[in-house]
Amino acid sequence: MNDRAGRRRARRLAIGTAVVLALAGMNGPWLYRVGTEKYHQYQINRPEYKAENGKWEIVEFPEEYRLNTIHAALLHTGKVLLIAGSGNNQDNFDAKKYDTRIWDPVKGTIKKVPTPNDLFCTGHTQLSNGNLLIAGGTKRYEKLKGDVTKAGGLMIVHNENPDEPITLPAGTKFTGKENGKTFVSKDPVLVPRAKKVFDKATGEFLRNDPGLGRIYVEAQKKGAKYETGTQDNYRIQGLSGADARNTYGIAQKLALDKKDFQGIRDAYEFDPVAEKYIKVDPMHEARWYPTLTTLGNGKILSVSGLDDIGQLVPGKNEVYDPKTKKWTYLTKVRQFPTYPALFPLENGKIFYSGSNAGYGPDDVGRDPGIWDVDTNKFSKLPGLSDPKLLETSGTVLLPPAQDEKYMVIGGGGVGESKEASEKTRLIDLQADSPKFADGPSLEKGTRYPQASVLPDDTVLVSGGSEDYRGRGDSNILQAHLYRPGATEFDRVADPLVGRNYHSGSILLPDGRVMFFGSDSLYADKANTKPGKFEQRIEIYTPPYLYRDAQPSLSGGPQTIKRGGTGTFTSQHASSIENVRLMRPSASTHVTDVDQRSVKLDFKKSGDKITVDVPTNRNLVPSGWYMLFVTDDQGTPSKAQWVKVP
Repeated sequence: MNDRAGRRRARRLAIGTAVVLALAGMNGPWLYRVGTEKYHQYQINRPEYKAENGKWEIVEFPEEYRLNTIHAALLHTGKVLLIAGSGNNQDNFDAKKYDTRIWDPVKGTIKKVPTPNDLFCTGHTQLSNGNLLIAGGTKRYEKLKGDVTKAGGLMIVHNENPDEPITLPAGTKFTGKENGKTFVSKDPVLVPRAKKVFDKATGEFLRNDPGLGRIYVEAQKKGAKYETGTQDNYRIQGLSGADARNTYGIAQKLALDKKDFQGIRDAYEFDPVAEKYIKVDPMHEARWYPTLTTLGNGKILSVSGLDDIGQLVPGKNEVYDPKTKKWTYLTKVRQFPTYPALFPLENGKIFYSGSNAGYGPDDVGRDPGIWDVDTNKFSKLPGLSDPKLLETSGTVLLPPAQDEKYMVIGGGGVGESKEASEKTRLIDLQADSPKFADGPSLEKGTRYPQASVLPDDTVLVSGGSEDYRGRGDSNILQAHLYRPGATEFDRVADPLVGRNYHSGSILLPDGRVMFFGSDSLYADKANTKPGKFEQRIEIYTPPYLYRDAQPSLSGGPQTIKRGGTGTFTSQHASSIENVRLMRPSASTHVTDVDQRSVKLDFKKSGDKITVDVPTNRNLVPSGWYMLFVTDDQGTPSKAQWVKVP
């Protein structure tokens, strides 16, 4: 053991002793005499306390730069992209007021970025070139039953012409043959041509299967008398001749019931250097609440979401190729609830933890398992406790990523359920027969927990609420650290701001963690006052940044090939014990499938550290990473940005 390491250990021991003494004193009766906010501030700002528990600080932007952050992603420039879109605000949506900000957490600067569409409830993931792929968003806000004034719903348009497709413009009128009521389309629709079906044995023509188009329609006038109660065929006004004979609509009930959000097909790459959106080809399916997951070949899988008429996309998943900027359907369908937690595995398959953020039937696509995207085979995984309480749960790939151990945290019942789970569930996917087992319990049933992997191999779990969207003033002002393999959480300093729906957390390159958002339904325990979106950012500085100086890290290549090496300089090389390659986060709706911490083998020589990058592209997808070194006290360096091509 060198002298510097010895002094660090001695210092840490002294701090630990001081904390024990301080806590013993805090239990004395004198605490009650001095139990004021001023004293509380004194306690949480003592060096000894911060070295064991860390510290929280609030960042409040100037008023003109504040926004309802729904999505956040760390860019390889070190800045953070904050996306609100319309920010869950119908007035903003109606006014086409869409917001994006770029925030520099080091310099403290923030600037507005023109936002091309309503990227509220979009999907996103880091691309190999350093851009962020963003796909989907909002076409129309939901309307609750009492707010719907015109009967409406889904119209299926049939085209029986096997030779040509037909396009119907927005404003097309559909009149029921039985009910005589007229409904108007909100958007254009392309209806493909009919498919000729032949007998496989004889080649004899059997029939034409009509091409189908889906469109949202509304009654021309307001009122309950324009509702329909049963299925009807609809004549399309304005068509004549063969088009009129071949093209018609069929709709079930068209009513004044609740209308869900509707999605868009638009897709963009955000360029962190130019700091602007670049439009790429749209998806085939409109999606609101989709998950984007990076595959080992660098392509991006887009899954689930509500479509352009507010229905769950029926298992029609697609893949984006960053080279061609185009989307391709998968050949087979598989359905998941919205924002499913989907993680790439080292064998190229996808792990679905069961975590999701909401919409979808309660009996379809909610079981956790391993999905082979190529064959569409899905193998369910057993042993999950509280299996009905996975909505709004969080899932995190525990460090190091090579171990393929996952934790599912908390969660609640489907929809606006009051139920919440205090469970964590652990699974080792490298076991011979992987099976979930309960991990350490949370102190309270928790929906919307935020979880960030730290460079010292701990996981910070914070926030959430005991009820749907913080109802009943149920935000949980607690934070815990978990070290993989431990049987319990370590409670650390309490956050200052409650976080529930529309919140998240992101590891920063200096080892701190930023928290954003929160969208409480109500502002009081009695649930009578409307909630207000939480626009403040909060920064958590973990205990490791209060214990000793961060080890230095500099130099080295900006690019390291998979299977290659890179040599960096550190004045503290002799005390370095771990090296981690950490993929930057892209977080929203308790879903962050990008973050991962990859253990790197390394060698030390003098003030040089040479690191080895693994060869498996499923473990280390191409892209930009933060390279951290951690010393024998568990203190990480500031990150060096490294690109893996």
